[in-house]
Amino acid sequence: MQKREYQFYVYILASRSRDLYIGMTNNLRVRVFQHREMKPGAYTAQYNIHRLVYFERFQYVRNAIAREKELKNWTRDKKIALIEKINPTWEDFAADW
Repeated sequence: MQKREYQFYVYILASRSRDLYIGMTNNLRVRVFQHREMKPGAYTAQYNIHRLVYFERFQYVRNAIAREKELKNWTRDKKIALIEKINPTWEDFAADW
């Protein structure tokens, strides 16, 4: 039996006014589309957060969960520095999906 390869992602979404949302998923493309549906009552819909500005890929789910928790405990300034190190213009990486 062939062993299946999994990929997990920790991602940061931002609004134009730079409100942030951190999440974890095994399908980044689908998850970004779900956020963009702007379902009423959702945090990302309330603050218009749907631009993918940062993500990391992981092979193991436990590593992804640990990283998500780590990032969520960071200060806002530290999160912004992480984003700007990789994406200084806050480009939406999923703009053409």
